[in-house]
Amino acid sequence: MSSTQQVHVEDAPSRGRFEISVDGQVVGMASYHVDDDVMTLPHTEVSPAVAGRGLGTVLVAAVLASARERGLSVLPYCSFVRHYLQQHPADHDLVRPDDRPHFGLPLTAR
Repeated sequence: MSSTQQVHVEDAPSRGRFEISVDGQVVGMASYHVDDDVMTLPHTEVSPAVAGRGLGTVLVAAVLASARERGLSVLPYCSFVRHYLQQHPADHDLVRPDDRPHFGLPLTAR
């Protein structure tokens, strides 16, 4: 990804997803739904045309930041989100302790 490209992540609640765009073109999304104080994350995808540029990581980081800002816990059913969380222990607290073993996360946040 060149330094001149504009990357933007936006919540599209009417479509039940966050979208990531590059230079105004949507190239990926992370679907979600919220029930009470829990955000369920079932699926994330990025166009193969832009794969390998770190856009999935940017997208998931923004989704988790939004969940944190909204005071929500997350259920990371998406394997990409789970992998992200395994690599970013500071975000483990977004998954309730009772749910962490189900998603391969340690019981205590680091």
